[in-house]
Amino acid sequence: MSTSSDAAKQLQDKLEITKLHILDARADLKSYHFESLDDSTSGEGALSDPAIVASDVAAQILFLRKLKFQYLEQNAKDKYVKTIVSDDAPLITAASNEQIRLRNEEKKRNLKEEKLKLLEKQQDVRTLAPLVEEDYQKARSLTSLGTSLSAKILDAKLALTRLRQAHPQPRLTIATATATLDEQVIQMQALDDELQSSEKQMEETKQKIKAEMREVERLRAVEKEGIAELEHVGKEGGDEDPRLGKLYDWLQAALTAQRSLLSLESSRAESENELRLTYKIVSPFSKMPKELVLTLLFVPNTRQLASASARLDGVELDLGDMIYAPVQANDILTLVWSVYACVKEREARSVDL
Repeated sequence: MSTSSDAAKQLQDKLEITKLHILDARADLKSYHFESLDDSTSGEGALSDPAIVASDVAAQILFLRKLKFQYLEQNAKDKYVKTIVSDDAPLITAASNEQIRLRNEEKKRNLKEEKLKLLEKQQDVRTLAPLVEEDYQKARSLTSLGTSLSAKILDAKLALTRLRQAHPQPRLTIATATATLDEQVIQMQALDDELQSSEKQMEETKQKIKAEMREVERLRAVEKEGIAELEHVGKEGGDEDPRLGKLYDWLQAALTAQRSLLSLESSRAESENELRLTYKIVSPFSKMPKELVLTLLFVPNTRQLASASARLDGVELDLGDMIYAPVQANDILTLVWSVYACVKEREARSVDL
């Protein structure tokens, strides 16, 4: 009996010396540094594939199951050996086996429940993973948007600060700008109404001028006929013809009407060969009439027209080629009428502008 007990003690000593306890292996696994592994042999590129990762995990689970089985086997052997070699070995009865069976069944039931919970958790993870990924992408995009908006806000604040420095008080506000715009709209409407009334008055004035010019042409024809008749009567009857007085009165009336139509104020001979005619240019858009002075120069001791000049309110007018043809033709009426019409047209054009 002593020999068997010595053998059992020796076996127990050997088992303790060999360090077969799985707890020591677990502690070594936790304390092991995996950072020292070579990157070339770690298969980091391969682990990026989900299929490879799944197969690797399955292999590790199988290995851990085998390791767990070996641990349970060795633990059972250890307990069995200790029970055999021990002097006070516990008494194993059917009741103790039944208790162990019940505890094992309870542990199995708990394990099964935990496995079901784990499966539910895994299913929840598979269901929520796409949603979490979507929320993550949204959060990431919102974060980048917030960053860009923050940069834009800083740029806007900097630009606003520069504008405030460049444009000190008082600054134009929206209210003052709106009020100024309303005033300008009212002024534009008033100016538009004034322009329309001015255009209407100008059109009426043009019609009046055309009617007066037709009357002037008619009076010119009448004047020419009267002069011709006067010359004819003078040649036939002499200076004592009684019709001369009536013709003279008629001629004076015609000249007065012509002067009133052409606004002729005065005609004065400055010298033997210079005649100065003064006209009043009346514009419906001007309160004060303007004075037109037309100077006619003749060849001395003749009635041949040499040149002509005009001044409007003391300002010399550039007549250009307008007087060339009448001067060459010695047509005083055409010259006077052309200058007068030109000045009236310039006045009307300046009003339009």
